[in-house]
Amino acid sequence: MLDSTTNLRDGLPKGIHRIRALPDPQLALLWDSIHVGAGQKEQLLSQAVLNFTLRAQVPRTVLPLHGVILLVGPPGTGKTSLALGLADRVARSFKSNGFRLVEVDPHQLANSALGKTQRAVSDLFSEALRSVAGSAPTVVLLDEVETLAVDRSRLSMDANPIDVHRATDAVLVQLDLLAESNPNLLFVATSNFPQALDEAFTSRCDLVIEVPLPDIEGCRRILGDCVLGLGQTYPTIGRLVGAEGFDAAVAACVGLDGRAIRKAVGNALASSPETAMDPGKVTLADIHGAAEAARKARLAAGGKA
Repeated sequence: MLDSTTNLRDGLPKGIHRIRALPDPQLALLWDSIHVGAGQKEQLLSQAVLNFTLRAQVPRTVLPLHGVILLVGPPGTGKTSLALGLADRVARSFKSNGFRLVEVDPHQLANSALGKTQRAVSDLFSEALRSVAGSAPTVVLLDEVETLAVDRSRLSMDANPIDVHRATDAVLVQLDLLAESNPNLLFVATSNFPQALDEAFTSRCDLVIEVPLPDIEGCRRILGDCVLGLGQTYPTIGRLVGAEGFDAAVAACVGLDGRAIRKAVGNALASSPETAMDPGKVTLADIHGAAEAARKARLAAGGKA
């Protein structure tokens, strides 16, 4: 029996990075830390719950659910954290300690030898995941799923080994088989590059959610959370929320992803040796300046801000 602190690494099948027992308090914190559009979290959770209540009861000829949710959007918007938090929230919805989370590392499956990648992908889905999940309700995280389900129509047979094409074929075949035989599985996939995903994969997704860059209200919540969190250690920082200049700092964050906003605050704490030595001395002007610098760096790198 796995407990909430189980973190297995040794002896795991190839392609599986970690197994966690659910619910997990650390993952609950992740769910609360991600700010997305109104209703998106409720939609995600409802779709995930439906996977475990309906799929075993209704034939796929009536409702062809595959048990796949896809989160897409720019890097840093919190897709992986949202997926991990979703796994915890589903388990809590059922008030069950029998759920588990399996995290897949797709990069372990790549192999330059012809046929090896296809075989590794097939083994992961047809044997490893079935064995690890057993009859327990299981959420499987497929991070950077474009690594496994690359768009075959965009590949050149000259530039890309045929094994890459076959690996995508293997993913699609195994998803179909698992949808028929394992209604206790839910795949939550993420992608920074949805345009690189094979159309046949996205057509198998029961729900596709875009996790965009935060709007100004999202920036306000993210910056506020970060500053208040620091305020638990440095009370003077917590008092910056709502102070004069806070709105301007929020506006400077528009165009940044959530990760970049929090890193900008970290840069502000390192704005001078004095502030680095005593982070409680950070000012809203420091945070504003760090956010502006982050936006300029993004524009210089060809991003949007």
